[in-house]
Parts: sequence; C-alpha cells; structure tokens
Amino acid sequence: MFSKFSFRFLLRKIIAVFALSVVFAGVPVQAAESYVAVEAYSGKVVLELNADQKRPVASLTKIATAMVVLDWAELSKTSMASMAVVPFETSSLGGSNPMGLAPGDRISLREAMYSMLLGSDNVAAYTLAAHAGRSIQARNGGSSALDSFVGEMNNLARALKMSSTRFVNPHGMDTANQRGFSTARDMAGLCIYAMRNSGFQFYVKQKERVIAFYRGNDKRAFRVANTHALLGKSEVNGIKTGSTVLAGECAATSAEKKPIVQKLENGASRLTGRRLIIVTLGSPDRWGMTQILITQGWGGYQGWKQQGSPVTTARELIVVPDPE
Repeated sequence: MFSKFSFRFLLRKIIAVFALSVVFAGVPVQAAESYVAVEAYSGKVVLELNADQKRPVASLTKIATAMVVLDWAELSKTSMASMAVVPFETSSLGGSNPMGLAPGDRISLREAMYSMLLGSDNVAAYTLAAHAGRSIQARNGGSSALDSFVGEMNNLARALKMSSTRFVNPHGMDTANQRGFSTARDMAGLCIYAMRNSGFQFYVKQKERVIAFYRGNDKRAFRVANTHALLGKSEVNGIKTGSTVLAGECAATSAEKKPIVQKLENGASRLTGRRLIIVTLGSPDRWGMTQILITQGWGGYQGWKQQGSPVTTARELIVVPDPE
C-alpha cells in the first residue's frame, strides 16, 4: 500500500526535481544528476553520466579556493600560521558558519582552511580569499581584493583546462546577481590537481579537528567535523561536500588503494599509484551513488588495465597539467 510516508517522500523528490529544472546563469540545469569516476594517475574515465553538463557545484567551489590560497602562500612565502581578520562584509554573508566567526575576529590561515574544508565554513572561505586577495591585488591590480582572488580561481581553472567552469565567489553559495557553474568532468580535474598537493591532502583527510580563533584577547576553541560521510570507509581519504538549493547534493571523493609494485629487469621497482576520483553533482543520494561508483569504478579500471590500457579517443582521459 502507498503509505503517507511514501507519498511525502515522493513529493519531496518531485519538489527537488522541479527546483533543479531552472535556467541557471543562461545554462539549463537538468534534474538528472551528473557524475564521473576517473583514475587520477592515468586520467582514465571509467564511468560518467552528464559529465559535461554545466551546473552549480555549491561548496565544491572551496576546493579551488583552497588551492589558490595554498599556491599563493607557497609562491609568496607566506606562512599558514599568519593571522587573518574576518572582514566586515561577512556579517551579511549567510550560510554555513560553524565557528560563529564575526567581523573583526582573528584566525590563522591554517585554522581557517580547516574550518572551510572540513566544516564547509563560508565565512572562513571569504576570510581566506580577502586576505590572499589583498596581496594578489597589490601585485596584479584589480577592482577589489575579492575580485582579484576570484580572478585567480578562474585563472587556475583555465590552466587546468576546465573549459566549462566559471567561479564567481570563493564559497559557492547561490546569489541573486552572480552564479557560477562547472561540470563533473571539470571538477574531477580540479580534484586530481588538488590531491597532488600534500598539504591539501592533509587537510581533507582529517575526520575532525580542534581549531581556534581570537575575539579580542579571548581565545575560542571549536571542534570541527568533516562533512564527508564516507571518509575512512571504502578507502576514502577526502575530499569535499557541497549543497545548495540550485546545486542539490554534491560530493567530491578520493578513494586510494596501495600502489602496484612492479619489479624491473634491472632490479629496481616501479610504483603505479591508484587513486579514484568520484564527483557527483545534483545527486538524490550522493553517498549511495558514490559508493556504487567506487565499487564499479575500481572494477572498470582493473578491466581496462587487463586489456592493456587502450585509449581510442581523447575524451576517455582527463589530462590535468601542472600550472606554472
């Protein structure tokens, strides 16, 4: 019998589908989810659905924010222990703010990064962008620190060949005037790039972290939990979640097996890394779908290797360069 519970569940699904069937930034956003599964070291795409469909990606945007900050810190020789001041503009930002950060609070870049990547903290993302953006603006020019930072996010996207991506803010929230977009394929390339960075890996593999900030002379501690529900399961070691009304439920996931060790004739050993990147966008069940894609993805990759790793079209690979 069709219960009231079943009816309410179905009604919520219909409403969710309707909410996603809109015109977004001039691009139709379909109700059907998008996903891709790619082995990171070879770039082999093993599974995909609507992988080139432009759509909002919510807080997966923060992966790009993190990489711009980390790349900037390395190039500018800036310590992640440096302190940043929460900007006044965050008072009207809205969305996730798990630490309760307020304008004028002081927080280290490292602690802000933890809050952003583990707790999907929008205020921390804005604070990181504003802090790094002032340095970028001083070097490159620009109308504002934030615009300069977002410009670097899009420069990174171009360098990584993310041709169907446009970032408009560092946090990924839906706004009335500016709406960014990407695709599952583009975001998978960004994830491959991010997971090459040992610092980024260290942040996203943490299940939780006690972090602190300063309000005046008062030090306040907070325990932030990683929002990725599969972390530590099915060999998952990151990456990031996201969710907004327009984007739906999104997740980027890294699952890693031990490298294959091959003995060479000269006595040396060759290591072949194995890392599966899964991106799901607008999924009605992102964790269930991610688990399915992990299982089937490894099977598809193994079958491909056994066949001699054939590649017949460029589309079968996601090639991610190392930007200069």
